[in-house]
Amino acid sequence: MRIELDFAAVLAEWPLLLTGVGWTLVLTTSSVMVGMVVGIACAWVRGRGFGAGIAPAWLQRLVGAYVELIRNTPFIVQLFFIFFGLPAMGVKVSAEWASVIAMVINLGAYAAEIIRAGLEATPKGQMEAAQSLALTQRQVFVWVVLPPALKKVWPSLVSQIVIVMLGSSVCGQISTQELSYAADLIQSRNFRSFESFIVVGAIYLVLAVATRQLLNWAGARFVFGRR
Repeated sequence: MRIELDFAAVLAEWPLLLTGVGWTLVLTTSSVMVGMVVGIACAWVRGRGFGAGIAPAWLQRLVGAYVELIRNTPFIVQLFFIFFGLPAMGVKVSAEWASVIAMVINLGAYAAEIIRAGLEATPKGQMEAAQSLALTQRQVFVWVVLPPALKKVWPSLVSQIVIVMLGSSVCGQISTQELSYAADLIQSRNFRSFESFIVVGAIYLVLAVATRQLLNWAGARFVFGRR
């Protein structure tokens, strides 16, 4: 049996593909910006020493429950809970906002544990030296402890961010117009399912490689710096 591939029929729908790429980047950028803040805050709450670990016990337990709940449930379940569950409680959200919220919550939980590992690997003498300069605990954490901790775990954080970006493909299930949604729409028009998902898969590959390279470059220059 001979299979004839027609990529032209898929590429002719480039406006849909471009829209999908745009939404995928918007979802990823938004979730990374907010999710990293959530992850750092949760790592601070769950940490010990290094200017952290001073949060109330109830808050530590709450953050611990959040991290374990998110890391041990599928992303699609979290997404459906937000998109279908919140309206049932009287809170209406669009598909796009539900996607961003779900991705932020997911990334925040995973980033918290990754960053906490970096914090715990920070030498205690480094913190003590900073405290001897009369810095506050917040200053010690933000300026002395956090940057080298991020440097230690940056490759793992970058990998998790790429995973979250690829996981945005699930958001098409609630009609968010990202890449996988575009692929479904294109193949429903021209019945070229194989070609549609080959093209979209190639685009995801390019986005993943480009995102990894960009984050590695940005991290070394703007997050933890080079010595």
